[in-house]
Amino acid sequence: MSVSEKCLTPAQEKAVTHVNGPMMVLAGPGSGKTLVITRRTRYLVQEAGVSPGNILVVTFTKAAARQMRRRFDLLMGGRRLPVSFGTFHAIFFTVLKYAYHYTVEHILREDQKLLILRDIIQHVDVEMEDGGEFLADIAGEISYVKGDGIELEHYYARNCSDEVFRRIFREYERRLEVLHRIDFDDMLVKTYRLFKERPDILSVWQKKYAYILIDEFQDINRIQYEIVKMLALPENNLFIVGDDDQSIYSFRGAKPEILLGFPKAYPDCAKVTLDVNYRCAPPIIKAAGRVIGHNQARFAKNIRGASQAGPAKTEKETAVVVKSFGKPGEEYAQICHELLKFHKSGIPWEEMAVIFRTNHQFGGLIEKLMTYNIPFSMKDSVPNIYKHWIARDVFAYVRLAQGSRARKDYLRVINRPNRFISRSFFDGDNVSLDDLKEMLSEREWMAERVEQLEYDLYMIAQMAPYPALNYIRHAVGYENFLKDHALEHHMKPEELYDIYDELLEKSREHPDWKSFNESTRRYTQLLSLKAGKDWQEGEGARLMTMHGAKGLEFKVVYIPDACEGVTPHKKAALEADVEEERRMFYVAMTRAKEYLRVYTVKERFGHAMSLSRFVEELMDRH
Repeated sequence: MSVSEKCLTPAQEKAVTHVNGPMMVLAGPGSGKTLVITRRTRYLVQEAGVSPGNILVVTFTKAAARQMRRRFDLLMGGRRLPVSFGTFHAIFFTVLKYAYHYTVEHILREDQKLLILRDIIQHVDVEMEDGGEFLADIAGEISYVKGDGIELEHYYARNCSDEVFRRIFREYERRLEVLHRIDFDDMLVKTYRLFKERPDILSVWQKKYAYILIDEFQDINRIQYEIVKMLALPENNLFIVGDDDQSIYSFRGAKPEILLGFPKAYPDCAKVTLDVNYRCAPPIIKAAGRVIGHNQARFAKNIRGASQAGPAKTEKETAVVVKSFGKPGEEYAQICHELLKFHKSGIPWEEMAVIFRTNHQFGGLIEKLMTYNIPFSMKDSVPNIYKHWIARDVFAYVRLAQGSRARKDYLRVINRPNRFISRSFFDGDNVSLDDLKEMLSEREWMAERVEQLEYDLYMIAQMAPYPALNYIRHAVGYENFLKDHALEHHMKPEELYDIYDELLEKSREHPDWKSFNESTRRYTQLLSLKAGKDWQEGEGARLMTMHGAKGLEFKVVYIPDACEGVTPHKKAALEADVEEERRMFYVAMTRAKEYLRVYTVKERFGHAMSLSRFVEELMDRH
């Protein structure tokens, strides 16, 4: 069932016809929030007599703003009224254009930002193993600090030492000033400062935007909220639509407590809950409700389906199915079998999605999809495990064992684990260990370590992939290096062990290096091919993360690897972190319109796994 033009629920009607003062609309999954926002905008114009130019509708993405504009234009019979639809950044940049005469040329593009950061980091004493990932993480931290209005001295860095991060941050800000550029976060920071320092300018925009509607309010960050509060004064005609149960972007600075605290900040605000889910089959709604109900920091809701109609009730086509498998390989093979079966029954590939907790989980399923010739497209970029720096270290050891004399291979691994051998001893393009031993003959302890390396390479050369990787890890001592590296970089060693475990598991399938190398080549080639395509344009089942799934819907949804340590993720140490993990699981569940499949495994990469607490919650019938 869909929300029709003529049929509004009492809750939707109350939201649409609200005119003056603040209002909080809690909009559950599939509850028709876009309809409510566009219909309310029309109501303000046609029934309340508000000038279209005094209405501002804010969304978080350009795509959402364009969709909202199209929906509103259709409601108005195709007329293009001067209602402002846009993202926070677009609206605030408009303010800055008038105040400071900024043009598009003043905006720092993301690729330029990363180039600047790369150059800064090269001049700072910090070791980068995966340059691209480290750069993205540092860029994210800079954005978080700006968006939350944190004093730099009070911020504790996540990806390097506090001192190094502060040096990077300050140098980045200095270069922006020299280049006369602003980044996307500066659009917020500078607008905030402008409004604080220039009440006359603020007053102009307050009159301009007398009515403000904000979608996805649960994703707002601290500085966006401070600006909105100023902009909405003095009338506070602030209409917010959001769902505290779908707040999953804290890593970007989103603060779910802002939505939760809205009634306290605006005691006179009207409240309404859009409690009818038009998307999901009733069993899916009930199961998802059982899960999210375990969160404490939330508004209580009773979400119900639009009708009791749902998928066929045969045992094989039950709306919600939970299954356990021995290992991921068995789990992914089952998913492939079922995708083929659903497709044969008439469901398009594009109406089926597999939703993972992280993009690091994709690899095993992708290889199975290749085996079964099932088309697929990926919404999220997938890190190629074979390009990870750990894999590059391992393959360097293997190449040396197989006869490589390349200087770059020796430099890559000579001190992994640390053998305390200086890079200066490797001065030619090709390396001879005999020459190196002779060079170190007067440094007996060094020569002994080269001899041990020579022996290790000889042993690796005799082995198939799986025992070779085990030998490198334990006999060579590479795991000790990973442990030391993790502690130096504010990481848990298990994060790096997981990468090695996955490599080890993949190597188990291959009897020799020729087979393993061919598999890595085909996988890398496929990822490269998929990366260049728009996931929406591509044919096939959809692969995505829980974060990437927000706002989407599919007839069939799979949530694989539903184990403790995966979902909730092992990084979720605090109760607030676990609650966000539960919200992510809830978002993934409520993407399913007709069929939801939640699968778990007993063993993953050689480690025993236990059932996710979220699965136990969704199965709890009490």
